[in-house]
Amino acid sequence: MIAIGTPSALGAGEIARAAWARWGRVISARRSGAAPVDRGDQVMVSGAMSTASQGSDALFNPTEEHRLLRDMVAEFARREVDPQAAASDVKGALNLELFRRLGDLGLLGVTIPEQDGGAGLDAVAAVIIHHELSKYDPGFCLAYLAHSMLFVNNFYHCASAEQRARYLPRTISGEWVAGMGMTEPGAGTDVLAMTTTATRDGGSFVLNGTKTYITNGCEGYCFLVYAKVDGKITAFVVDRECAGFSTSNHIDKLGMRGSTMSELIFEDCRVPAANLLGAEGSGLAHMMRNLEIERLTLAAMSVGIADRCLELMVRHAEERRAFQQPINRFGQIQRYIGEAYAMTEAAKCLTYNVARDVGPAQRNRIGSDAAKLFAAPVGKTVADYAMQVMGGAGYCREYPVERLWRDAKLLEIGGGTIEAHQKNITKDLTRAAAR
Repeated sequence: MIAIGTPSALGAGEIARAAWARWGRVISARRSGAAPVDRGDQVMVSGAMSTASQGSDALFNPTEEHRLLRDMVAEFARREVDPQAAASDVKGALNLELFRRLGDLGLLGVTIPEQDGGAGLDAVAAVIIHHELSKYDPGFCLAYLAHSMLFVNNFYHCASAEQRARYLPRTISGEWVAGMGMTEPGAGTDVLAMTTTATRDGGSFVLNGTKTYITNGCEGYCFLVYAKVDGKITAFVVDRECAGFSTSNHIDKLGMRGSTMSELIFEDCRVPAANLLGAEGSGLAHMMRNLEIERLTLAAMSVGIADRCLELMVRHAEERRAFQQPINRFGQIQRYIGEAYAMTEAAKCLTYNVARDVGPAQRNRIGSDAAKLFAAPVGKTVADYAMQVMGGAGYCREYPVERLWRDAKLLEIGGGTIEAHQKNITKDLTRAAAR
């Protein structure tokens, strides 16, 4: 939601801090087994500054719990994520201390059931978190996505009770940073072409191969890794204790620099058989299921980038004067603002609408592909419009638009290229027509 207008008299910060404290009590009550907290007096910071109607708010914040979550994450992002974003971008490093704050807030296991230490929320909640964090530091949000969606969410749904007990407490708390290894130097979109292998050897599997472009590779302790056993894709948990496992140096990159990236290298890497996730050959099904929430949250990241860039563009166009008047009086500027708003709202509505129909037992590949296909270019386009409206100011690092512009490009590539989404949608629509 864009921040246009004046907050209520209470003040946006005070409203959000009240929601944050209340959300913290909800999390604490859940973990202690206490009765649910009464939230009858909750208020909404985002609604106070938004042009959204009551009807559209039901889409973006379908329950009071979702609204409280949004208010808390929005305030956390503004107060703690934003001030460090530029420095993390320059360093090309993940702010580990800040990352672990996400664990303190109960966000690292947002989709995990309460009885297993998570927040017990849904795909809409995951979209809310990625949307709000990406307004200020998409790179930091990408590290969150790799940990909470690619590892924690994926791992939970294919792990045994014993495996959950070993890995969930430390990954949900943030003590261990995690990630996922799928892409290889010679296998990206064509995932079936992966060449990493795993061979049974007594009580272990021996892995050989390399994964590349792995977010959280530098800091990560454990990774959900896909390898072929007798030619069939199989999932494992590989951690730093596994002999023969190493990571490369940090791979420098254009954007999303608030998270790191490296290779995962397996050289006769011995992984205990107890770290096999599910049955041999079941990895592809796990992978396809988790891709849906991954693509949704990547779409939400693009929406967050677009929201922030639109806000910055609107403010600049009102404050900047040319020829004795604000530049928002000129038709060329109005075109950029109007089109940016329309495409941002369209991407937002599509992403949140699809999120309602995605869950562990509810497949929606065509919806998640459509959301990311449409939303991914929106962040980049709106950032480009904002840079054009702001001119030299937008191009300089003094303002966040140039960083957001660089960050946005990855969303057309990572988690499935836009070309892969076009292929999947065509295939799914053709099958539906045949039925």
